[in-house]
Amino acid sequence: MKKESMNKFLQSAMTEENPFISTSEVKNWLVKKNNEVNVDVQQIEFSKLDNWEFTPDQSKLVHHTGRFFSIEGINVKTNWREVKEWDQPIINQPEIGYLGIITKEINGILYFLLQAKIEPGNINNVQLSPTLQATKSNYTQAHGGKVPMYLEYFKDNKNPTVLLDQLQSEQGARFLRKRNRNIIIQVDEDIPIADEFVWLTLGQIKKLILQDNLVNMDTRTVISGIPFKIISDIGLYTHMEESIKTSMLISSINKGISMYSFEDLVAWLTDLKCRYDLNVTSIPLNKVRNWTITNSEIINNDQRFFKVIAAKVTISNREVSSWCQPLVKPAQDGIIAFVVKKIHGILHCLVQAKLECGNFDILELAPTVQCLTGDYRHPDYDIPFLDFVLNATPDMIRYDAMQSEEGGRFYHEQNRNMIIEVGDEFPVQLPENYTWMTLNQMNTFITFNNYLNIQSRSLLSAISFI
Repeated sequence: MKKESMNKFLQSAMTEENPFISTSEVKNWLVKKNNEVNVDVQQIEFSKLDNWEFTPDQSKLVHHTGRFFSIEGINVKTNWREVKEWDQPIINQPEIGYLGIITKEINGILYFLLQAKIEPGNINNVQLSPTLQATKSNYTQAHGGKVPMYLEYFKDNKNPTVLLDQLQSEQGARFLRKRNRNIIIQVDEDIPIADEFVWLTLGQIKKLILQDNLVNMDTRTVISGIPFKIISDIGLYTHMEESIKTSMLISSINKGISMYSFEDLVAWLTDLKCRYDLNVTSIPLNKVRNWTITNSEIINNDQRFFKVIAAKVTISNREVSSWCQPLVKPAQDGIIAFVVKKIHGILHCLVQAKLECGNFDILELAPTVQCLTGDYRHPDYDIPFLDFVLNATPDMIRYDAMQSEEGGRFYHEQNRNMIIEVGDEFPVQLPENYTWMTLNQMNTFITFNNYLNIQSRSLLSAISFI
């Protein structure tokens, strides 16, 4: 990536003023878009799922085309932490989809083209999604509907300038080795802007992420990968006082000061991957232990973790206005949190290496605390730093918002996202699978794909410098 591109990203992140629409107006615009669309999501029995069916032996729940995704069973064996073996259902979606954002420089500022889009599982229906959010089955029209808007700018020969292009993982506890192409392109020519789309600065997007459930997971994962570099125009920083935002900016652009070198961190993670095993075996869905297939749900016998439901969906402005599909419904809200602390004068994040059954390469870098599938209020075993996060006082909390998971596969799933700043009293020494990283180091890991998990990326996307 050219240095000029990184400078443009940072300048946009430092800009909230927008002559097209103010940040406060975006929320009203989303309400308006919500009112213009008819949405109906009904839970139905599996037998009434159009175009979906269990295989004759009930080993999988599949689409009749063999496309989109399937619900399958897996057995997991590991030597990681307390639980060494379990069975569970999982989403198998081997296709790599597009999560793409078009940008354009307008009056010297880089703007991002986002869409007011409804997914069937969204809590509040409309959220800000990338310009293009489509699985391969969607954009090859396996559903028989229209081609997604702006696909040609990413797929065909439109000669855009590519600013970011990464393969990133999805939720490792729910998807089996799922990845999407996170891509940001820049266009110079004027392009037609449909009614559901809006130009926003990166600063505006980050401000909106500070509020509950306005910016969807796919937008958050794309912008989390954006690198930042110091801009020569020092005037952009003169208004900034010593604050958490200044500390976040310095940690993002600093390469010279850190508790551990990047090489040390790679060696730490490599050693853990060599010492811990993850063996995942496909098993028939009706043989998954401690789970039951009913007429309308695939459910854990203790009603924990999550369930798979069948849904009939009607959304009036989609490429296909009505369809059926399975959705994963959580048993409870979760929590993800980064603890941050200044070390050698530079803000560091407390990162854990975490094993999840769907991970592409055994371990990924996760937030300090990540409790999604189990009830964090009544955990089965000790979770490092959970009590500390739950008992954080208001003066320590730098970010606190409810954010949705991806509404195309998950039904009404939201998690509390937090960033908590601590002082010298917080210990520097950690359990073996935890370490300290600067924001710059974390962003470097993102560029190599499949290192930072989607929960870490969700939190990073919320870091604002203004």
